[in-house]
Amino acid sequence: MEQPLPFLVPSMSVSELTRYLRQLLESDEILQDVWVRGEVSNLSRPTSGHVYFTLKDQTAALRCVIWRMNAARLRFDLGNGQAVEAHGYISLYERDGQYQLYVDTLRPAGEGWLFQEFMRLKARLEAEGLFDPERKRPLPTHPRRIGLVTSPTGAALQDMLNTLRRRYPLVEVILSPAAVQGEEAPAALIAALQRLYRLPGLDAILVARGGGSLEDLWAFNDEEVVRTIAASPVPVVTGIGHETDFTLADFAADLRAPTPTAAAEMITPDIYDLRLGLTERSNRLRGSLQTQIQSERRHLDERARRLRLLSPRRWIQNDRQRLDALLERAGRALMNSISLRRTHLNGWQHRLNALNPLAVLQRGYAVVMERNGQVAHSVQQIHPGDELTIRLKDGRLEALARQIVLDSHEGEARDER
Repeated sequence: MEQPLPFLVPSMSVSELTRYLRQLLESDEILQDVWVRGEVSNLSRPTSGHVYFTLKDQTAALRCVIWRMNAARLRFDLGNGQAVEAHGYISLYERDGQYQLYVDTLRPAGEGWLFQEFMRLKARLEAEGLFDPERKRPLPTHPRRIGLVTSPTGAALQDMLNTLRRRYPLVEVILSPAAVQGEEAPAALIAALQRLYRLPGLDAILVARGGGSLEDLWAFNDEEVVRTIAASPVPVVTGIGHETDFTLADFAADLRAPTPTAAAEMITPDIYDLRLGLTERSNRLRGSLQTQIQSERRHLDERARRLRLLSPRRWIQNDRQRLDALLERAGRALMNSISLRRTHLNGWQHRLNALNPLAVLQRGYAVVMERNGQVAHSVQQIHPGDELTIRLKDGRLEALARQIVLDSHEGEARDER
């Protein structure tokens, strides 16, 4: 029987074969969405942030890698010897020819059943309306008394007390201690909540605990605990675990915080913000009062001005001013009348002076008067030998008429008579 010649079968390089195997693995639907259970060993955390480990059981081992972005979302601290369930896809690392699991989700072993129970109970309670947004109540703006349900020995308690003391030292904190982990935790949480429900004057309740695995936080998924929280007479804030941890108590509460410290911050105002608010309100009040005072002052000034306009004193002042004006007008009229009369008088005086015989005498004329004092207007009134008085401008002369001489036309006139 003839054997086939080796050189007749085409050969593949290592890279080609490795790439072919990788493609086969990545084309399998089951291997691209698989959960694998095992124990962690050979755990390595280089500075790149990626996580490398081996997942093994009694008879086999599987290389695993978690990229940095997925590693940052781990909800628990991964360690050697820990039983976990890893989800991801199978592929081939071509350089080493090593197939490995590329992990995107990791949880402690046993969480698969717990998670299913979590989802089943969540769906049932949600169908009852226990998680409806309409049931959520707003938190008090300035709480006076806060109930605190947590472990009295946990680090979360001191963190929350320090936060409350720093942010809002006026609030009164009432601790209702309870176990937050283990079989006795649900009953302890219910009893702690009911103690607070009976207290008068309580404004809000804070339910909190530190981080842990799903098993550690399972008490807050207990149905009776969830119903007790939903029946709270005051708003409830939960701060359970880390930011990625969700419990059914979070859905039943009025507000969920990512951590206990964040819950303490959410339930109280910040004293520094209050101081800023008080300062701002004080400034606004001062400005409002100043504006109101200025407005009232303007109104008062306007009313005072109107009163001054209506005051009898103003009437008297106006009448006094009118009287002064009338007196001034009367004085001017009197002065004008006097001036006019003086002008008339001067005119009459000039006219009288013009008619005054003495004024004629000033021009070199003389007045001849008979003995009886009558003024002689014609020579026909005088006879020779009559005594006459001649008045000149600066005195009188006593004279005797010796001869009467008539003007030629007078003679003619006398002759005619």
